[in-house]
Amino acid sequence: MKTQCHNPYLPLYEHIPDGEPHVFGDRLYVFGSHDMENGNEFCELDYVAWSAGIDDLSDWRYEGVIYRKDQDPYNTDGLPLYAPDVVQGRDGRYYLYYCIKFQDSINVAVCDTPAGKYEFYGRVQYADGTVMAENQTYDPSVICSEEGNYLYFGFAPCMINIPRYKGQDLCGGSVVRLRDDMLTVEEGPEVVIPSLKYGKGTSFEGNEYFEGPSIRKIRGKYYLVYSSVNTHQLCYAVSDKPMEGFTFGGVIVSNGDVGYQGRKEEDKLMSVGNNHGGLVEIKGQWYMFYHRHTYVNQYNRQGCAEKVYFDEEGRIPQVTITTSGMNPGPLAGCASYPAVYCCNLTNGHMGALSSLGRTNAEVDFPYMTCMDGERYITNVKDGTLIGYKYIHLAETKRVEVIYRAESDGSLLICAAPNAEPKAEIALRQTSYWKPAEAETVFAEEEQELYFIYKGKGSISLLTVNLKDEFS
Repeated sequence: MKTQCHNPYLPLYEHIPDGEPHVFGDRLYVFGSHDMENGNEFCELDYVAWSAGIDDLSDWRYEGVIYRKDQDPYNTDGLPLYAPDVVQGRDGRYYLYYCIKFQDSINVAVCDTPAGKYEFYGRVQYADGTVMAENQTYDPSVICSEEGNYLYFGFAPCMINIPRYKGQDLCGGSVVRLRDDMLTVEEGPEVVIPSLKYGKGTSFEGNEYFEGPSIRKIRGKYYLVYSSVNTHQLCYAVSDKPMEGFTFGGVIVSNGDVGYQGRKEEDKLMSVGNNHGGLVEIKGQWYMFYHRHTYVNQYNRQGCAEKVYFDEEGRIPQVTITTSGMNPGPLAGCASYPAVYCCNLTNGHMGALSSLGRTNAEVDFPYMTCMDGERYITNVKDGTLIGYKYIHLAETKRVEVIYRAESDGSLLICAAPNAEPKAEIALRQTSYWKPAEAETVFAEEEQELYFIYKGKGSISLLTVNLKDEFS
């Protein structure tokens, strides 16, 4: 490997949520929305692609802009392009499916290569030329299987107040079968996962459909990943057939670790917001791509990925969110890590992230931010927990942090959220970035690093340096 894998897996300046991973040839490509760092709304930028060789998932290559907002003739106002997907059609070409903010259609662009310059192709339509606009045409996901070409989509908001959808019949996740032209509806739409309105008494009750479908065929069955009404959870449904018979499978990941080992909503370990991603298999290992939230609103999302496993019955147990992500094993215990690689950041009562504007005046919880080109954790107050896993901490002899502090305080170093501290780093009031460290020893089996701040005022963390020698 060129270096280590970690979450987020792309450079910290890049914000690609709604990630759809696909292997084409010998490379893994990720297609997604494109948030602007410190942006003002979802998906402000044009579509770009990133890829990595399947032999080294640490070595990501920027493929450039693959499709611009102004290339769509129906997007005359330059509105955001929402969560896309790419599929290779039966003619060998690559088809980019996407939707435009508050437009009731699914649009398509085409290219001869996975990450080349896509050109507008058309809108998904019926045979008579009528645009397919039923069931809230958002978040397309497409598969070309031996049974046919299937397009999944749908949006059913229930916890956010969007005037546009008031009074509409929000049915749930839907599917149509497409002709080989990848544009014309042959059959459907059919609802395959119910919305909150229709979920009672079904296997989906409590985990009904919200948005973000992602379809794969795995071991002869169709696995449809989706964002549930709990928004931060990515769940999955399974069926033998592409257009019917889906039943609830379970939760794969929550970007706040809610549900993992029984964790309750009020005990979430990160700020949570919407979630969207897909499954991919690389050299026998499956991964779940998803996104996390930075800053104090939902508009700054970064792609992450976790290893997932299937049991003998084809179920996918929920996995925890980590710093190590796709790394083959724990991260090195002698290395320097940006503090924002944390997979846990909580004061014990994390509030809801705003999606109504740039600021959220009621926020008083720790968060990640970018100022003057530096990305760091800030607003860390007494009792805040900051966690990183998994790391080969048996190598670590000293832990150094680069910090700023409004007043004197300390960081307790622990190997579990509620464990006895192993050491304490003394912090002194400073308006400049400053180092502080402490010696510590971890057991071989200890692979989770946690800091707990104790003190007045707030601190910010820029870097965590792990060193393999005592001072």
